[in-house]
Amino acid sequence: MAAAALEVDRLSSGYGPTRIISDLSFTVSAGGRLAILGRNGVGKTTLLATLMGLTSHQGGSIRAGGRELAGLKPSARAMAGIGYVPQTRDIFRSLTVEENLVTGLKGRDKAALEEVYGLFPRLAERRQNFGQQLSGGEQQMLSLARTLLGRPNILLLDEPLEGLAPVICDQIMATVSKLARSGEMTIILVEQQIERALDFAEQAIVIERGRAVWRGAPADLLAEHGLVDDLLGVGVR
Repeated sequence: MAAAALEVDRLSSGYGPTRIISDLSFTVSAGGRLAILGRNGVGKTTLLATLMGLTSHQGGSIRAGGRELAGLKPSARAMAGIGYVPQTRDIFRSLTVEENLVTGLKGRDKAALEEVYGLFPRLAERRQNFGQQLSGGEQQMLSLARTLLGRPNILLLDEPLEGLAPVICDQIMATVSKLARSGEMTIILVEQQIERALDFAEQAIVIERGRAVWRGAPADLLAEHGLVDDLLGVGVR
């Protein structure tokens, strides 16, 4: 499946009548890499959940590869090529690694498991271990690997590095970067590790209270002295 462009136009969403995302617009070209940044609680996770169809759509358009997704159920969006790795990971703790992965095959032959075992050798070593026996980093690898088996053309990653050791963060970002370089996937990354996110992305958006307050190239964000601290509350070396 080839990478698809993502076009979001004046999107508003929330939970029930409560609005979290307000009039948000952005475009990511096919095979592009976008970092979505912001302080805690500003709507980043809600935005990804909205793209996946897990919130109340309150207005605006979501187009993937030219196809309108707003109004489609999450299962239909997954079939349309949207892959979502939530912050909560959501693996099946009582199933083995391999059994977890099989749930992501979407009708593909079981031989496809070797694709993700190649990307994540740790999972190959632990294929018979139960989800509850895995470390946090291994659970994150499993969640990502299961999503990749569905061959998404747009991949949504919600804080994949949260709470992980630096060496595991390195491994996960190396894999995500390899996927990005393949040109087969458009990747939208929400991440609190600002330096890693900006190093990965081709463009960035900073969100406050559900609205975009800055957008541009990562180098431009870093070049504006003090801007990262002002917008995100953190310093970058």
